[in-house]
Amino acid sequence: MTKKDYIKLLETIGLYMELKGENSFKVSAYRKAAGAIEQSQTPIDDIKDFSVLPAIGKSVSELLDEYRSTGQSSLLDTLKEEVPEGHIKMLKIRNLGAKKIVKLYKTLGITTIDELQAACTAGKVQELAGFGAKTEETILKGIEDLTTKHDLSINEAVKLTLFINEGLESCPSVSRFQVAGSHRRMAEYSKDLDYIVETAHPEQAAQEIESLDIVTHVEVSGTEKVSVTVMIEDIETAVDFRFTDAAGFVQMLNHFTGSRDHNVKMRQLAKARGEKVNEYGITTADGELIQYATEEEIYQHYGQSYIPPEMRDTVDAFDVDQSTILTLNAIRGDLHMHTTASDGAHELEEMIEACIKKGYDYMVITDHSRSLRVANGLSIERLLEQHEKIKVLDKAYSEIDIYSGTEMDILPDGTLDFPDDVLAQLDYVIAAIHQSFSQPESRIMERLLNACHNPYVRQLAHPTGRLLGGRSGYPVDMAQLIAAAQETNTVLEVNAHPIRLDISSAVLKSNPGLTIAINTDAHHINHLDLMKYGVGTAIKGHVTTASVINTMTRDAFRKWLKEGKKIK
Repeated sequence: MTKKDYIKLLETIGLYMELKGENSFKVSAYRKAAGAIEQSQTPIDDIKDFSVLPAIGKSVSELLDEYRSTGQSSLLDTLKEEVPEGHIKMLKIRNLGAKKIVKLYKTLGITTIDELQAACTAGKVQELAGFGAKTEETILKGIEDLTTKHDLSINEAVKLTLFINEGLESCPSVSRFQVAGSHRRMAEYSKDLDYIVETAHPEQAAQEIESLDIVTHVEVSGTEKVSVTVMIEDIETAVDFRFTDAAGFVQMLNHFTGSRDHNVKMRQLAKARGEKVNEYGITTADGELIQYATEEEIYQHYGQSYIPPEMRDTVDAFDVDQSTILTLNAIRGDLHMHTTASDGAHELEEMIEACIKKGYDYMVITDHSRSLRVANGLSIERLLEQHEKIKVLDKAYSEIDIYSGTEMDILPDGTLDFPDDVLAQLDYVIAAIHQSFSQPESRIMERLLNACHNPYVRQLAHPTGRLLGGRSGYPVDMAQLIAAAQETNTVLEVNAHPIRLDISSAVLKSNPGLTIAINTDAHHINHLDLMKYGVGTAIKGHVTTASVINTMTRDAFRKWLKEGKKIK
């Protein structure tokens, strides 16, 4: 069994306990134990005593020993008997969490989605305390969305590719592979997934892929392509695997990355030289087949700069000065992250060490503010205590500048969660909306504009509140918000988590030169790796390096902070 198996066991137990209605401390114990195993650098088979890991006590250690020796967990088996199977499926309904599911079960005896739909239709759910007509309507809409086939969100696609990649790595006949298609182009939604697979034995590779546990149906089986359906954690999609030899891998990857318009432009460039280009390579005027080893060489062949996959949706990318476009290596710091002080999984020092490993020059700690009780938001006293601790740690770590901040709630009445005299003491203040999404656009805009005009708010986090594949967010007049941000020198965030990617690439592309920050909003050290998705969104939006504040050098960023906010 792998480390992932142990982590999944503990997370599943935590989930079932939450659905059983166990107290939050008990649920948290199993989730923290999963985090401890994930953080451990020791190979799972070399851990002889699980209780030596932080956050793992005697009972959890014994449970893990049982799992190691039997491959089973008697506790999980018991929980599965006690928790209705339908409750797990109900968790996939948008905006319906475990606590509400428990309440629905205890008050109305609801165990399945069908029963829940019937109760909502009959108006029984809105009569419960804490629900209401609006919640009942939202649940019905969530059930409809759940039962309607939809395109894969990029967040779902990211999850699927992790499992698919793991499966391909286990196939002896597969030499290398890479995802192509719309997902490689960082599309927010994809109809399916495409892979390019290098193999010297396509027939054997096809058999190995078709035998993977995640494959539920084989549509096409051949030596050039295998088309299957995969099911992973109740997410189902079609996947095409196209086979090629080593020499043709890059050309096939380039072609099947697309887009169609991009490929048409490539064919036009080839035709102008008396050549042809397709998925197999470039055929010159004298019939020679050229197959390059890198995509950069393909573009150089036609006198073009390399165009990143994210920019290949439209042909205007051919006219862009690619030397100005942002790259992942240009990011020098992360300005939005959380610790155990609020709802993060790691201590302050652990986040610092993780950012140092990323090679960052600076970082900002931005735990939640006091009104966000569900995320253990910091009181003024706790915030200022953290501020003092960060100042001490900043002096202790010469490798990186550590700044104190907050992700402060913009309250429903438009006021901010902390007074100005508190904000003035912090290095970097982020404001965000986390509640009352259903307010009319005019009220939402009042809240956002009020934050922009505050002299201490340097950034707005995830400005629309959307969750890809989930909620649409709150109504925002983006043109008005951008104008206010520019007038007040307030930075807008591209939240790099693939469930958010907010603000979108479309907004970025239509507002060239907009000043942004790209942050991970990390609640776990592993989340720091999500930066690539935020950068990919920015590249898709043709964002330049100069437009992103966390590409500044260490000295330049320090100077920018000290200068303060300049409202025009």
